[in-house]
Amino acid sequence: MDSITHLALGACMGEAFAGKTLGKKAMLWGAMAKSIPDIDFITSTWMNTSSNLLAHRGFTHSFLFCAIITPLFALLAERLHRPHNIRLWQWILFFGGVIFIHIFIDAFNNYGVGWFEPFSHQRISFNAIYVADPFFSVWPCIACIALIYLKRWIPQRKKWWRLGLGLSALYLVYCLINKAKVDLEVKDILQKQQIGYTRYFTTPAPLQNWLWYVVAGNDRGYYIGFRSFFDNKKEITFQYFPRNDSLLRPVSDHEDLQQLIRFSRQFYTVEKWGDSLVFNDLRFGQIIGWQNPRGRFVFHYFLQHPENNTLVVQRGRFEGWNWQTAWSLVKRISGN
Repeated sequence: MDSITHLALGACMGEAFAGKTLGKKAMLWGAMAKSIPDIDFITSTWMNTSSNLLAHRGFTHSFLFCAIITPLFALLAERLHRPHNIRLWQWILFFGGVIFIHIFIDAFNNYGVGWFEPFSHQRISFNAIYVADPFFSVWPCIACIALIYLKRWIPQRKKWWRLGLGLSALYLVYCLINKAKVDLEVKDILQKQQIGYTRYFTTPAPLQNWLWYVVAGNDRGYYIGFRSFFDNKKEITFQYFPRNDSLLRPVSDHEDLQQLIRFSRQFYTVEKWGDSLVFNDLRFGQIIGWQNPRGRFVFHYFLQHPENNTLVVQRGRFEGWNWQTAWSLVKRISGN
């Protein structure tokens, strides 16, 4: 999830744990602990782009990192706030819970997290929520703002942190229900349309949880389409994109190519843009794909010009967006 949401959730958790004892300092501890797994952003200062893609949400999002950093936070907080009535094991449970919730929630979107690093490079991804979903983030953010302004002794503080944590948790459950429904429908449609596949996933289109991006295929290529939670027709208009592995022969020995293939979990295609060879990671969707089914992909990496790959994950997310684009998204969500 985005950093603001993590900060707000952590602040609410801090208030729930020790708001009465530490006041708003408890919110600060929660926010800091909730953000600590994202310290991996510093790797971008010395790693190249392809290596940094694998480092991000890697070790700092693992169970081992959680086990190492939790007692350090607990010992520091316990020492700084003496005298107090919070035992060390309570600090450990609090910080362990906050950091675990961070790496757990991050597994809900399509980037994936390395829970088992460094023993396994497998990435865990539930593909159930978009990386920035305002319908998830709004509740802890509102609650956090209220908690900042409310005085320490006001009883209503408990209602606010409960609202922030409770409604966001309910929304995650709702997202999982949506995904289960969409997956059942899509697999049935793939069978009826006689589309064979060895790899498959669905993930939400930007900023919501009702329109889903669908990818199904194999080593030769992938069928890509969209399915709304409100669609009535039992069909999907798919676009086929060949994988074009043959185009990779001139760069097959490049280290960044091998890292990209691992990062994409085989969900990729290769294209020629003029004289440039482009690697597309399909997991991050198309640029306005519901409006332009043959549109370019959000994640596109220039294999022969690695210096042009700054912000490769983010740069295409909202490229070409305007009010008409937003309205077309709303219309497509409403169903066919």
